[in-house]
Amino acid sequence: MESYTFAPEYQLPHWPFVPPPELGNDTVVRHPIVIVGAGPAGLTLACDLARRGVRAVLLDEDDTVGVRGASSRGICYAQKSLEIFARLGIYERIADKGITWSFGRTFSNEQEVYNFNLKTDSVSVQPPFINLQQFYVEWFLVDRILELGVADLRWKNRVTQVTPLADGVRVDVETPAGSYTIEADHLIDATGANSPIRTQLGIDAHPSRSTDRWCISDVRFKKPLPTERWTWVDASFNEGRAVWQHLMGDGVWRIDYQMPEDCDTAHISKPEVAGARLREQLGPGVEFEFVWIGPYGYRDHLLDKFRHGRILFIGDSAHVVSPFGARGGNSGIQDAANLGWKLALVAQGLAGDALLDTYDAERRPAAVENLRVTSRSARFLAPRSPAEHTLRRAVVALASRHPFARALVNTGRMSVANEYPPAPHLPEGGRTVQNLPLRHLDGTTTTLMELLSDGTQCLGLWFAPTRAQVAAAAAAVASLPLRLVAVGGDSGLPTLQPDEVLAHHLGDATPGSLCLVRPDAYRAALLRDPTPASISAAVHAALTHR
Repeated sequence: MESYTFAPEYQLPHWPFVPPPELGNDTVVRHPIVIVGAGPAGLTLACDLARRGVRAVLLDEDDTVGVRGASSRGICYAQKSLEIFARLGIYERIADKGITWSFGRTFSNEQEVYNFNLKTDSVSVQPPFINLQQFYVEWFLVDRILELGVADLRWKNRVTQVTPLADGVRVDVETPAGSYTIEADHLIDATGANSPIRTQLGIDAHPSRSTDRWCISDVRFKKPLPTERWTWVDASFNEGRAVWQHLMGDGVWRIDYQMPEDCDTAHISKPEVAGARLREQLGPGVEFEFVWIGPYGYRDHLLDKFRHGRILFIGDSAHVVSPFGARGGNSGIQDAANLGWKLALVAQGLAGDALLDTYDAERRPAAVENLRVTSRSARFLAPRSPAEHTLRRAVVALASRHPFARALVNTGRMSVANEYPPAPHLPEGGRTVQNLPLRHLDGTTTTLMELLSDGTQCLGLWFAPTRAQVAAAAAAVASLPLRLVAVGGDSGLPTLQPDEVLAHHLGDATPGSLCLVRPDAYRAALLRDPTPASISAAVHAALTHR
């Protein structure tokens, strides 16, 4: 039997336990925001708040990032998430360490049936995708949070009890130095799919009945392979089941093998079993070493509500979807970006508590859409009836010869920024605005995310306003969290060079019109004939002011 070598394990960082000031204190201290869980969603939220100058306490029961054993876990970071990371100040580290890609191929056994290039519709500074092991992203977020010096990161602080109060939440915490209790105006559960907080509160997540099983192999090859996403719908080298192949940071390939639901997870993860599977895929002459091997399983779930009084759920604690298309981790990061600016304005007294209701009103429909899309992918990759098997065989056979059928080959519709439905606070619905490259009148460069990066305020992009229009609006918007920037014209406002791509991207904005962009880079309104009253009304609606 062939023996297989293992590369040295990843060296994960560890942060020290620091006894919190509440230990031994009989007085229960109240904090405005407490976040539980230092995964991608919780860390993104803490970093987002810190970037806005708003302090949060983050509690995590571990003292490192990732998973013990250094599994790669999530790896594909979509453009919207990368744009969020650009605003938070860690995008360059991710881009330097990760693998940028946009091209993918789909195979049925040895035959290519479909390929795609995600660059087609992108106008953003950030690429469609970067692959990077999840623990690196978490690591960079922790470094950035510590650099900002606003958030209170508490390692080895395990939450043992959460008690809802009329005006907040009581939190009991256990540490190596003893236990303590704090209160929070708002508590954010970012503890993941098996949330102990959700379980303790008896909140039903409506999990699916079946568990999808996979075996992950992180592998380093002696000879480089193409930097492309390869997917097999029905790989002969995996007993007719699906396989994914991605390159990540450090020259490590992530290869995911779909397994039977009733498989022995310990057996499929043995080096000799995983090695034989990989050898069947690659042939006898390819040299490789393992970095990590491990089983992975999930069940879909979705909460009825993402807000329960003063407790809000983000990421996997609120929703779990199939991993196809990278809609899981990216959705959690985008949950955090949606909630962060709203919590900041509420904490600063610039918006009322009703603004937090819009988090559920926007992000739950996004989760429903992601669940719908990924469930279709799951059914295509693991048909559950003879009719579904017949349909898949027909689609795969047609796709190699007919373009119309290629769109039906469903190995995962790649993660995109969700649109938000129309609502009183968002009359036109919400559509993401990509991080376009822009120029000031003097030629210096900027981006949309840079314009949104200071403080917490909406951005009003006003196309060629007159000085009279700006002067008339000044008094109406002076007390609002709004930054006005002109695009062309001579108005006295900070001014960007005229930009046809920007105008088209915002909804074919015409001279005189004003586009209101929220702090999370979603378009809140496009005012074709803005007046002081309509600008004020649009901002008030976005903040749910009455």
